[in-house]
Amino acid sequence: MHVDMDAFFVSVELRSRPELVGKPVIVGHPADRSVVLSASYEARAFGIKSAMPMVVAQRMCPRAVIIEPRHKLYYEVSAELMGIFESITQLVEPLSVDEAFLDVGGAIRRLGSPRDIGELIRRRVRDELGITASVGIAASKFVAKIASTRCKPDGLLLITPEETIPYLHSLPVDALWGVGAKSVEVLARMGIRTVADVAATPVQSLKKVLGVSGEHVHRLSWGIDPRAVTPVRVEKSIGAEETFAEDTADDAVLRRELLRLSHRTATRLRTAGLVARTVALKLRFADFSTISRSRSVTTPIDSAQLLYGVAGQLLDSLGNRPMSVRLIGVRAEHLEETGQTALQLSLDRREDNWRSAEQALDRVTRKFGNKSLLPARLLGPEDHPG
Repeated sequence: MHVDMDAFFVSVELRSRPELVGKPVIVGHPADRSVVLSASYEARAFGIKSAMPMVVAQRMCPRAVIIEPRHKLYYEVSAELMGIFESITQLVEPLSVDEAFLDVGGAIRRLGSPRDIGELIRRRVRDELGITASVGIAASKFVAKIASTRCKPDGLLLITPEETIPYLHSLPVDALWGVGAKSVEVLARMGIRTVADVAATPVQSLKKVLGVSGEHVHRLSWGIDPRAVTPVRVEKSIGAEETFAEDTADDAVLRRELLRLSHRTATRLRTAGLVARTVALKLRFADFSTISRSRSVTTPIDSAQLLYGVAGQLLDSLGNRPMSVRLIGVRAEHLEETGQTALQLSLDRREDNWRSAEQALDRVTRKFGNKSLLPARLLGPEDHPG
């Protein structure tokens, strides 16, 4: 089954803002150059979608209530959510903070039919977390994902093996993974508009217009998706980025933001029990051109100060920048689990001192909130790019 939360960030916020239930709500920074992170279904009725520029969303629905995001809270709720899933089955494959595939075949004898298990999950998510989930159940990942999408919000859809082909063939062609807007146009010129049309088209004809993905799309049109749920999947990278309210060429502003983003990234690394062997820097300029640079480190790191040090070196290595900067980002890559890697002590004890200090900061933050302690350079509203 595929379990997906409904407007996750918004739903989490409405737990403490019940007066906003039923109203158009957007989670995101109110700055003009920010984007929508999550929108309530009432806001979506106005055409608002995730990743849409905030200025466009506000124009489409001027009366929408905007709530600034609380990422730490969302990760905490996500951890509780995954805990519910893992109490049902050991075979859980998270896709993001608010969705996962579950193989519940081994839980049927203990918990009942797949529908019973799906309803149990929805009930526990509602009762224990105060949010709603949509559940799609099928014989394959692909069809389960379609089912959860089609029953949103707060629904459950079970597609049995016998129903799979008739159901798939009733859908438009863009329901297939790998068929985007351009592919829809190409297929439409061939008279292919539904999944049934794809299924009736020879594979070679599809490969001529879609390339190597033609065979993949044809298999999906017949419900063929043999992928198993993979319960262990370490994140490939963790990072953070920020779009400035105004383009900037000021090195001091860029470096303060690098430090803030390094702390966000390092906190997520430590929370996930991961360390990074590579640090990457991303810059987007005023003309929207984007560059990235990366550097590997000898000893894997999870310290903000060490991330910041490498990111700062990468910034220096760019030399004179061609224009002002619109966005800056830091990313930790080539991740490993902390327990699998020996964190070698440097001859320079300052590196280990930074790690210890940041671990202490983590403990204080867990107790008092995410603004209890900050590096002195980040104090003051003038230091926030938004």
